[in-house]
Amino acid sequence: MRICVVFLVLGLLLTGCQEPVVEKIDRYALVKRNNPVITEVEELSALSVGNGNFAVTVDATGLQTFPEYYSEGMPLGTQSQWGWHSFPNREQYRFEETLKEYDFRGKPELYAVQFNEPGRQKAAADWYRVNPHRLHLGYVGFEMGDVGSPSSIEDPQQELDLWNGLVKSRFNYAGESVQVETAVHPDRDLLAVKATSSLFESGQAGINIRFPYPSGKHADDATDWSVPEKHQTEIVAQDAQSCLFKRTLDNTVYYVQLNWEGEAEVRKKADHYFVLQPKQEQFAFSSEFSELPAGDEVPAVTASLDAASVYWQNFWQTGGAVDFSKSTAEGARELERRVVLSQYLMAIQSAGDLPPQETGLTYNSWYGKFHLEMHWWHAVHFALWNRPELLERSMDWYAEAYPVAKSIAERQGFKGIRWMKMTDPSATEAPSKVGSFLIWQQPHFIYMAELLYRHNPSQEVLDKYGFLVEETAAFMASFADYDMMEGRYILQGIIPAQETLRAIETINPPFELSYWHFGLSVAQEWRERAGKERRVQWDEIIDKLSPLTALDGLYLASEDAVDTYKDIRFTSDHPAVLGAMGMLPQNHLMRADYMQNTLDWIWDNWNWGKTWGWDYPMTAMSAARLGDPEKAVGALLMDKRTNTYLVNGHNYQDARLRVYLPGNGGLLTAVAMMCAGWDGNEVSNPGFPKDGTWEVVWEDLKAMP
Repeated sequence: MRICVVFLVLGLLLTGCQEPVVEKIDRYALVKRNNPVITEVEELSALSVGNGNFAVTVDATGLQTFPEYYSEGMPLGTQSQWGWHSFPNREQYRFEETLKEYDFRGKPELYAVQFNEPGRQKAAADWYRVNPHRLHLGYVGFEMGDVGSPSSIEDPQQELDLWNGLVKSRFNYAGESVQVETAVHPDRDLLAVKATSSLFESGQAGINIRFPYPSGKHADDATDWSVPEKHQTEIVAQDAQSCLFKRTLDNTVYYVQLNWEGEAEVRKKADHYFVLQPKQEQFAFSSEFSELPAGDEVPAVTASLDAASVYWQNFWQTGGAVDFSKSTAEGARELERRVVLSQYLMAIQSAGDLPPQETGLTYNSWYGKFHLEMHWWHAVHFALWNRPELLERSMDWYAEAYPVAKSIAERQGFKGIRWMKMTDPSATEAPSKVGSFLIWQQPHFIYMAELLYRHNPSQEVLDKYGFLVEETAAFMASFADYDMMEGRYILQGIIPAQETLRAIETINPPFELSYWHFGLSVAQEWRERAGKERRVQWDEIIDKLSPLTALDGLYLASEDAVDTYKDIRFTSDHPAVLGAMGMLPQNHLMRADYMQNTLDWIWDNWNWGKTWGWDYPMTAMSAARLGDPEKAVGALLMDKRTNTYLVNGHNYQDARLRVYLPGNGGLLTAVAMMCAGWDGNEVSNPGFPKDGTWEVVWEDLKAMP
């Protein structure tokens, strides 16, 4: 009998009746071949290590030795989710002083705005816009003579070991070699470093720790060295192997625990400037940053490096993966590099306990505050790449922000909660002439909660997010105005995602209309899952939302924009109309043939020099849904300045925004949907051409709604 079974199995194998063998991606090879390698001191080539809540960016030395040189390139940041500061409010400005009354629908609505006219209101709005701002927690670099001059560094060789979350650096100084390993602990705000050089023994090299005062500027390295009298740095505890610094900046206090292994001494060189001098060739140290003095034992450097290695190997071996190595198409190799590096950057920069700022934890943009309309671009990909826990981290903040969001809706006369645009951990709304009128951040919470439910369709998820889904949708329903003459619902009194349009004249921008349809529809599904009746009013709004406005078979930027294709205001900034059927599924408000016409027109005529990094993946997603994979791939690889990806993987925009993480996150979202598709799609790899040059292999990705 046993022999018969053997022959039966062999027969099945020979006749091809066996299950197909699916080749697994060699994830180690995939990741390793995309390690960034740096061979020069170049201001845009800094590398970062981090854990989502804390990150450190280092120069070619493996530490933060030349911050002045890198400040206009890739700044050498040390930033956290908890590190914030406010300048003293000596004039006792009140938030109410930032409010201005508008009438968009026959009733007064108060918005927090910027003022042009000098006076107390302008001063109050300016103060709340700047404060609080994110802190640079301190620089840790090499002490080697003139630390401001990188010309003394010779033959730099640096590699970011993505598989282990480790920066390996080697360079020569004063004729001697220096070797460095740099990592961040996965669970602590702790920088761990191993360094080897004979320069330590001779006293020619040491480690410096420098602490700046915040600049409070719109976009910079958050560093002001000119006012040492405005802050204090004290050594409050010290022994043979450690030193505890206490930092006081106005009402902000935090601590830095410096630990080392081997013989060394700490000396003060100047105010806020300390030098750690090792006595032996091989030296290891760590610096941990915290709001309170560390209460538990600081791990050894080797233990921190090992913990980072374990974390990153697990990261790469779980979740999604996409391998382009079998593709022969031009640009496939570059696309794979961008995808791998974007996964790393988003995990260290945008996967923390708060929604991230657009420049992550590298340097400040918009004072270090985060933008909720960008949260979609920062975080949706985590769910699509089967890492929902990294999305879920920042979702808890919305519950903390609920009271403020509720108060915004109430003061404007709406139901539910209105999510703000630009904010900080306190959820205080930053006054803005643009941001206060945006609404496309509103349905983001529903979209992201829905992705989490799809990963875990349980009562637990419904209980955790259901109330906020309901309140978010309640505002959306309240905000839609009924046009009795036309028998339809309209959206007005807004600045849309395409921010070149004006709030006073914009009606029914296409992306916002589609997002209202999607958000309210999903909110109704959540009610049904919870055993509740659908809200009749919400269904009426869904049914009677205005269709997207078209002219000559092309969709307009808004209903009032009849000269859309003549006025540069309507052909610059984000081509957000493509998001209506790209980020979102098609609905009854639109026609696919009109959207294809619109995509074709935008492709040929848009002012691509006035776009942003996420516009390219948004275009790719629209093309993919429309069955135009050539344009989908072409959008991701379009040769434009704002679609540039540096050697470290960062999406470069311009001299102000050398880091733009929404572009990286958007790339990952687009690639996931181009591989795994979306609800109802039945085409394999729908976003890639079927010409034989794109052989894309992927694992563990999730379909988009």
